[in-house]
Amino acid sequence: MTEIRRRPGDGTGGLRHGTTTFESLREQAVSLRREGLSRRQIRDRLHVHNNDILNRLLDGEPAPEWTKRPNAKDDLRAKARELRLQGLTYDQIQLELGCSKSSISLWVRDLPKPDRQRNPEEASAIAKRGWERTLQLRENERQRAKEQASDEIDTLSDRELFILGVGLYWAEGSKDKPYERRERAIFVNSDPGMIGVYLAWLRLLGVEEEHMRFHVMIHESADVAGAEKFWTDFVGGDPTRFHKTTLKRHNPTTQRKNTGEGYRGCLVVRVLKSADLYRRIEGWWCGIVGAAAHHDPRNRT
Repeated sequence: MTEIRRRPGDGTGGLRHGTTTFESLREQAVSLRREGLSRRQIRDRLHVHNNDILNRLLDGEPAPEWTKRPNAKDDLRAKARELRLQGLTYDQIQLELGCSKSSISLWVRDLPKPDRQRNPEEASAIAKRGWERTLQLRENERQRAKEQASDEIDTLSDRELFILGVGLYWAEGSKDKPYERRERAIFVNSDPGMIGVYLAWLRLLGVEEEHMRFHVMIHESADVAGAEKFWTDFVGGDPTRFHKTTLKRHNPTTQRKNTGEGYRGCLVVRVLKSADLYRRIEGWWCGIVGAAAHHDPRNRT
């Protein structure tokens, strides 16, 4: 029998105090799901704020219909056919609905073609406006998908941040090689979000601020001073912990694509005297690999 122990504020979910069995909690979660509650409502009702536990509690239980996104293309198809029967061209339908002409073609190809009443210039202008509308709708859908996915994360427990940080380091941090010992925790990235998560992870591990050192790596033809100020402000620490910036020589025969206000080079985060930390990171990663292999349904009997 699996038991879930609750401590206030520990991020593991569960009751506010005491213990409860996983099976008992699952019965409550399944009952609420079948009543039509969403994941967020069940999470708040049972105070389960750990996504992994919530997934296990609801495993195999389908989401209620009201939480599912409708298939918008069914309505678009019907509207496209209606507009085609009114005599609109593919370009005009695209301008009206914002969907691609390839989709429109599939939806209405069995319907009669309208007579052409515009010259090539007018048709080209309509096609251009239709394509611009398609791109805008795609961008809107892209942003909605990102926002919805962001809301699904909610909060991170200490353990979730710990495991995330190990994977993050092993993907982007320096590695020790048999032919060249590099048992040092060095992390390099250009994404402020990535740097922010990594620094939060180091603090979770108890790495003190005075044991961190930074320096910027950037093209010499970029705004070096602006990048240095951005990263110093971002880290929010003592500027004396920043070492001299590394400049990448500019090749005049090639054109850099990483330009503009958003380009600030990379920030290098180095932890002093970090051989022991690096060895633990490598061990943690090996543990994650082994646990993932055990968790893989293909490896279960």
